[in-house]
Amino acid sequence: MASNMRGLTVFIADIRNCRVRELEEKRINKEMANIRAKFKDGNLNGYQKKKYVCKLLYMYILGWDIDFGHMEAVNLISSSKYSEKQIGYLGVTLLMHENHDLARLVVNSIRKDLGELNEIYNCLALHSIANIGGREMADSLAGDVHKLLLSQNSKSFVRKKAALTLLRLYRKHPDVIPAADWAERVITLLDDSDLGITLCATSLIMALAQDNLEEYKDCYTKAVNRLSRIIVDKEYSPDYVYYKVPIPWLQVKLLRLLQYYPASEDRDTRNNLHNVLQTILNNSQDTQKNVQHNNAQNAVLFEAINLAIHLDTESQIVNQAAILLGRFITAKETNVRYLGLETMAHLAACLDSLEPVKKHQDTILLSLRDKDISVRRRGLDLLYSMCDVTNAKVIVTELLRYLNIADYALREEMVLKIAILTERFATEYQWYVDIILQLISTAGDHVGEEVWYRVVQIVTNNEGLQEYASRTVLTHLKSPACHENLVKIGGYILGEFGHLISNVPGANPIEQFQAIHSKFGMCTLQTRALLLTTYFKFINLFPEIKGEILPVFNQYRHALDSELQQRASEYMSMATMPSEDLLQTVCEEMPPFPERESALLSRLHQKNSDTEDKRTWLLGREANKEINLKTSFTQRNNSFEFKSKDESNGNGESDIISSLEGLKIENNTNNNKENNNINNTNNNDNNEQGETFSLTPESERWVNKLLYNNEGILYEDNQLQIGLKSEYHSHLGRLALYFGNKTNENFISFTTVVENINDLIITTPQKPSTILAPASQTQQLFHIECQDVFFGLPNLRISYISGKFRTICIKLPITLNKFMEPIQLNGPEFFARWKQIGGDQREKQIVFTSNVPINIQGIRKIISGFRYEILEGVDINPHNVVGASVLYTSEGGMIGCLLRLEPNVDTQMYRLTIRTTNHIVTNEFCTLLQPRLMNDLI
Repeated sequence: MASNMRGLTVFIADIRNCRVRELEEKRINKEMANIRAKFKDGNLNGYQKKKYVCKLLYMYILGWDIDFGHMEAVNLISSSKYSEKQIGYLGVTLLMHENHDLARLVVNSIRKDLGELNEIYNCLALHSIANIGGREMADSLAGDVHKLLLSQNSKSFVRKKAALTLLRLYRKHPDVIPAADWAERVITLLDDSDLGITLCATSLIMALAQDNLEEYKDCYTKAVNRLSRIIVDKEYSPDYVYYKVPIPWLQVKLLRLLQYYPASEDRDTRNNLHNVLQTILNNSQDTQKNVQHNNAQNAVLFEAINLAIHLDTESQIVNQAAILLGRFITAKETNVRYLGLETMAHLAACLDSLEPVKKHQDTILLSLRDKDISVRRRGLDLLYSMCDVTNAKVIVTELLRYLNIADYALREEMVLKIAILTERFATEYQWYVDIILQLISTAGDHVGEEVWYRVVQIVTNNEGLQEYASRTVLTHLKSPACHENLVKIGGYILGEFGHLISNVPGANPIEQFQAIHSKFGMCTLQTRALLLTTYFKFINLFPEIKGEILPVFNQYRHALDSELQQRASEYMSMATMPSEDLLQTVCEEMPPFPERESALLSRLHQKNSDTEDKRTWLLGREANKEINLKTSFTQRNNSFEFKSKDESNGNGESDIISSLEGLKIENNTNNNKENNNINNTNNNDNNEQGETFSLTPESERWVNKLLYNNEGILYEDNQLQIGLKSEYHSHLGRLALYFGNKTNENFISFTTVVENINDLIITTPQKPSTILAPASQTQQLFHIECQDVFFGLPNLRISYISGKFRTICIKLPITLNKFMEPIQLNGPEFFARWKQIGGDQREKQIVFTSNVPINIQGIRKIISGFRYEILEGVDINPHNVVGASVLYTSEGGMIGCLLRLEPNVDTQMYRLTIRTTNHIVTNEFCTLLQPRLMNDLI
């Protein structure tokens, strides 16, 4: 640029040669006058506009105000030359802010550049949007940026910039971005083959998911699968390996994203995530001397530990992590100690038993004296989280001792935490009062209003505390150095409960008054107003010292402060009335404070919650267990506690089903051996919220025949073919789906999600490949268990990108009859069981007309397909069909099922009679059989 614009080079050299500010200002003013004249002339070519705008930008960077040249920068954006367009965008970005009057003029130019096939122009436009980021620009261009992000024709670096631009717009104007509508499509970016795109998309999804958890819940499974491919399968490009750690930035973001959601109920997802976390912990044992390697590895490790704590504090991984953290908090590296203390604070906040953390209590106490203030702050957080009744006195005493030498930046937070811990874990009145008053005396101005308010509430609400509190506060008031907050507490407590100690030596009424009034002159006007109220209460409690108090009221009747003047005048008037009725009425004892959340806790949580990343946990164990914090003291055996109001199949495997090796459709022989075992634990709940999918039109016609056939085509269109093969034995089953790509394009982000049905467990030992190549096939195996009687068919949602995003929703042909086993009975045995089951609700008989000509052989095929054993020679009419079977469920046991079907070929009528030992099953089987008999034999 310097060689192309000699005038700019000379101007920069002149500015650098100016030795004093006056010379620089003179040169700047001369150049600005020259540029202004050139712009007014209007006969400038693109090169000259570019040169003069560059000079203005240089002056702007030096700190000079630029009030012209904006329009020339806007015009340069429309130039067809890259160098001019670049300077135009640079000028607009630097000289304009989001509310600038000319900002709206560049919207159309930016939209045009976003639609260009030139990726450089795309990037310039994205930079401008991200840097200006106004509401009008976000509203007008967010859709275009979204299209650029999802376009398969865009270069990877353009899509990365588009994701970060959307993130910037969402952070500034979240109401403009339709985050919920974009959820399904944006989530697919987690499967992108380019890890850079996935990294940027994860940053975007983290921001969107925090405010739209339900809409973005599908990102959970995709995040786990991506982590598994990176960490377990080692599926990554060498370009993304940082000091032998594969793309640690993406690992950390995905692990943090998973902490926004509860643990998945899908067994396969949980197993994959367990393998990921275990692998990360195992890798942490490989320590090296390289600092960069250790830093990257530790970043992943600590985020993984936080996720493990979030999922299950009783897991084996958390137990291993607790041992590791004990080693980290004693490390020599400051960063490692910091992360160890922070993560252990999270662990302590969530554990049911604090014993693993208490083992390191001495080391944690020493962290308060670490040379780094960040480490000291994390040590304070950890002590707060690990405190309970057994170690409260030790921790609070140490915190009070450290408070005298603590950094000023820490003192306010320390005061809050000491006050909360003292209140929460105190076991005796004396200790609570002594600690709180000592805290107020030591902390001085760092004690907020909430602390002494809370002391007053607790003393007022607990009669057993009032006398001791009065004696102790009077002792503090008599000391030469007494902080104003102590004076406030003393004024309130003695005004309300001073009569309880009036007979104690050294605490008679006049001594109480003198102790308080000796501090009166050093207090602020607000505190003096409070003390005047205390004196007024003294007149009611101790009439004998009325003569000492009235002169004080009389003196302040003429004070300049209106509040003091009004109080003194009104108190003087009431105190000198002939009758004391009004005085006694006004000075009645204050009622107990209503139950409410502690203001101390609210203040502390407010300090910790004002962050961009919404925390999944708070400091303090009760906060994370969602215990109601509206608390009260409960006296027990001469002690008190801070009590919450709310407190008062095996894992075996079965080998009874043979391998499905060799299952294929369309003569495709590229099939993999599948796991031979069926896991019969835990429900597959990929759709955790029970969402009902909208079925793809005409998809059910493929399902009907598969209700009584074990293999065939489940769905087919011009892009995708889905084949099915299955087998069932008693209450267990196995179903294989084959997905065939019939196009000449890749299917990207290929995903399957199964809807949950109660009492039907569906697990997926292996997910299909996320990329389905043209004219190729992938397979997915489902393990199925029938726990009890269920209704309906589970839904399967398939989504993928092939030019555009596409979703297909179909039903899986898994019905109750699939878990039946045919049984052979002779005539006497059949009729004996038929009578044994009986009628009433256990029998259902329906008569209906066939929509197609009755075919006896077809009928027998359907009945047999519904897994009934057709009993020959039982019925005297050879056209009638008699069947017997047993339904198997893992929890509901076995249910006998008998059937008799009487077709009438002449009238095209059916009479179907079914008896079972469970009337619900009887109704369900009739519902399943009737429409198939009526319509399927076309």
